[in-house]
Amino acid sequence: MIISSALAWQAAPSISISIVLAFVFGYSLTMRPLLRHGTPLRRALKLALVADTASIAVMELMDNAFILTVPGAINAGLNTVLFWLSLALSLAVAFACAFPLNRFLIARGKGHAVVHSHH
Repeated sequence: MIISSALAWQAAPSISISIVLAFVFGYSLTMRPLLRHGTPLRRALKLALVADTASIAVMELMDNAFILTVPGAINAGLNTVLFWLSLALSLAVAFACAFPLNRFLIARGKGHAVVHSHH
């Protein structure tokens, strides 16, 4: 959102880049320790996809839905309180929605539990 606001992009490209970057960084952060511990790249990618896809999808859905429901937030400039407040609140809402999903998955040996078993 910071990138798209700085470049004055419209809503669709703004949401698109935020979703793409969320998945790229989410998978990368999961893969990094796996690769460091000697997991082959293909296996690390598969583990990251299994562990993070549902969580990132829920977070992005809620994050972007929140931003779109706050009047003017999607077009707010970087120098406005509206931008930073709506961004912070959207991330808090997204976390609150993804947390129960992650707990559910981990309790059943899925999600991040799959990755932790490889450390």
